[in-house]
Amino acid sequence: MAAYGPGVRVGNWSEDAALAEELLEDFRQKRERGELLIQKSKKLQDNLLRKVKLSLSKDGFVHFGDTVMLLSPDNNKSSTENHPGACGRLALAVDPDEMAMFSAESLQVPCGVSAVKSVGPVGRNTFCILSVDGGAMGERIRFGQKFGLGATGGFSDKMLYLASDHKSFLRFAKKSYLQEVFLTDELSYLTLWHAVFLDPQLRLEYEGFPVPANSNIIITHCHTNRSLAVPRNFWIRSYFGMEYEVVCHTYLNSHKAEEDKNYWVIVTGNPSDEESTMIDRPDPHSGGIRKKNEFHEETQNIKISD
Repeated sequence: MAAYGPGVRVGNWSEDAALAEELLEDFRQKRERGELLIQKSKKLQDNLLRKVKLSLSKDGFVHFGDTVMLLSPDNNKSSTENHPGACGRLALAVDPDEMAMFSAESLQVPCGVSAVKSVGPVGRNTFCILSVDGGAMGERIRFGQKFGLGATGGFSDKMLYLASDHKSFLRFAKKSYLQEVFLTDELSYLTLWHAVFLDPQLRLEYEGFPVPANSNIIITHCHTNRSLAVPRNFWIRSYFGMEYEVVCHTYLNSHKAEEDKNYWVIVTGNPSDEESTMIDRPDPHSGGIRKKNEFHEETQNIKISD
């Protein structure tokens, strides 16, 4: 029997070599075109985490066309009252499916949302205020007026819209089983929202007044009449780690007023520092929110001038 050395090839070695060369050439071509999964994932991640410059508010109010952040403010409760790790400010953010991070080059629908601890303005946590009733770009948004919230995730070719719908057997928040919040690529009645004044006793009085930037407000879904909320005790797993679930649910206290889980701040840019936001500026008033009387006097003057 003949003995072969380790350097002698046996079998269909020529076909195997040709196949290996073909696979290598295919790999090279995909790499040149940027079609490798790792390249797609890096491109999507780079866009989601790309720094974004927020719009500046010269008059202290929110306008159509503004690029802003939606922030769930710190509830200032003690660590014993809070769910572990639930302290601090949380920003509404795009939460793409983990599989899409390795196969897609842009945001895909359906796309989820989450609340994240990183509050620096980047592609995934900035939104554009959209006009849905004919309001002009740059016009002030008013309490009770419908608007849309669009997210691009750092891309320029596609915008998704924040939406919600009534809970059903097939559609619900995965952790809390409450009404789900998601992103869709179609503008409809499911993507309409409006701002509500924080104090229920003054809500009718402030109807039609401009919505202040960088102050606590309530954001309510027009179709279901439930408010955007971060319960802060439901974690979800995302590509970027453990984050908080966002739902549409109105949390009321014993006085029939919304709890801090429903509080939101529409954050604009800092005119003195492009890298920071208005909430990073020192505020002369405690809590970082303007005094109610000051806001009341200012909006009264604006109402009269309008």
